[in-house]
Amino acid sequence: MRSGDGAGGQAPLTERGARTRERLLAAAREVFEERGFLETRVAHITGRAGVAYGSFYTYFPSKEAVFLEVADRLFADMTGHALEPAPGSSPAERLRHANRAYYEAYRRNAKMMAIIEQVATFNVEFQEMRRKHRADSAARSAQAIARWQRDGLVPPDLDPEMTAHALATMVDRSLYLCLVQGDEADAGRLLDTLDALTVRALGLPT
Repeated sequence: MRSGDGAGGQAPLTERGARTRERLLAAAREVFEERGFLETRVAHITGRAGVAYGSFYTYFPSKEAVFLEVADRLFADMTGHALEPAPGSSPAERLRHANRAYYEAYRRNAKMMAIIEQVATFNVEFQEMRRKHRADSAARSAQAIARWQRDGLVPPDLDPEMTAHALATMVDRSLYLCLVQGDEADAGRLLDTLDALTVRALGLPT
């Protein structure tokens, strides 16, 4: 559900209602990051937003619903990085740009990513939304890999879709351990290593 929609597919909100809904979403994210999903209550969210408890249900049917929208927006931010930063960039330069854009997005969202890992263990609806965002992102990467194969830059025996998923998993897990779990790693060295591994795995010229 996107901002400006009524709860449950109702008529569009007034301008005031849209502002209230945005306050609830911002407050929900803050509270989720502080308390975690399981310990968060609707009352915590409405108290932080300065909104009457009952008004919450004008905009969201449940705590789960507001969490799903917060996560949906986060994933859009996380996976919106492009492989083409500037005309004329080489594939290796595009990959380096994408890795750094993803790192910056991950760093902005690290607290919420920790909560997302928690919810991913038990909420089926959330798991499906997460899977869709990852699949959409991997599909864009797979298209780039296939294009580079047609240009003779990437070996033709690599499966573009599986390669995109495998490389995305490597980057994602490395950043999770660094930014969420707090593993000591110099960000510059980590990104340089991820760049090198990605470029070499694809056989791209540097």
